[in-house]
Amino acid sequence: MIFVCGSIATDHLMRFPGRFAEQLLPEHLSHVSLSFLVDDLVIRHGGVAGNICCALGRLGDRPLLIGAVGGDFDEYGRALAAAGVDLGGVHTHADLHTARFVCTTDTDMAQLASMYPGAMARAARISVAQLSARHGRPDLVLIGADDPAAMLRHTEECREYGLPFAADPSQQLAYLDAARIRGLLDGADLLFTNEYEWGLLRTKTGLSEADIAAVVRTRVTTLAERGVEVVDSGGARVRVPAVPPIAEVDPTGVGDGFRAGFVFARGRGATVERAAQLGCLVAVLVLESSGPQGWSWRTDAALERLAAAYGPEAADDLAALLIDTAADRERKVPS
Repeated sequence: MIFVCGSIATDHLMRFPGRFAEQLLPEHLSHVSLSFLVDDLVIRHGGVAGNICCALGRLGDRPLLIGAVGGDFDEYGRALAAAGVDLGGVHTHADLHTARFVCTTDTDMAQLASMYPGAMARAARISVAQLSARHGRPDLVLIGADDPAAMLRHTEECREYGLPFAADPSQQLAYLDAARIRGLLDGADLLFTNEYEWGLLRTKTGLSEADIAAVVRTRVTTLAERGVEVVDSGGARVRVPAVPPIAEVDPTGVGDGFRAGFVFARGRGATVERAAQLGCLVAVLVLESSGPQGWSWRTDAALERLAAAYGPEAADDLAALLIDTAADRERKVPS
């Protein structure tokens, strides 16, 4: 079982029919004051933990979602349960709203966003150790962007109880200081970042790539349209190209989709190359849909795209995992 800790949010997603780069004046960034007239607004279920769990459920897993939500979570919770997500780690606070993510995307797929934490601010009250005792020892605890105190608590518990964990600080790197970032890394089986976050992490902590390799078993860095790089503590590197998109609709949640595909495959014994290939496929399905959970999964279509992108051998290797787990889910999850 995979435990996924992190934000659970309602996404308010807007599109700006221009380029932010043309509106931002470098010499005036210290007192920027801009308003963007947007084309549309859609409201979707989101948050990194919600997105990752939804994707894992569609692939055939049954992840345990861990996070704090408000009294407005019922509809979202029903949708996640229908996707195969275990809500046993979700704490509800009826006096607060579920977190809100407000994001505007331009024609370059660049984004400007804000996050209101709401109930997420109480996520540090949740104990991963207690959930492990109740639900069984997890194969992996993925610790995504969340209330910073919760991220640190869950990481410390994983170290204390010997639970394998993935560090995925993502959006919170801008907020966290060097000491707290270091506290999230030490002993991690996996470190997930995108390319910008990888640079920001090293800049803020003063750690070199070698320093990080000494405390993290495997680093996974997504490179947008250039795919992903996976580097183990010994320095061995694997580069996997992205799956070519049919259309670019909305980048929100693309990284979450990649993480779900990667940990799903690795949890079933796939190599890091195959895991990255599946992650890239899920990521592009998210990119081609409106909102981070607006995509659908069909195993036959997925295998066709895997074969086209990476060859028939890659598709064959991943086929058994996808078909077997889909069958398992049909047997285990009530309709």
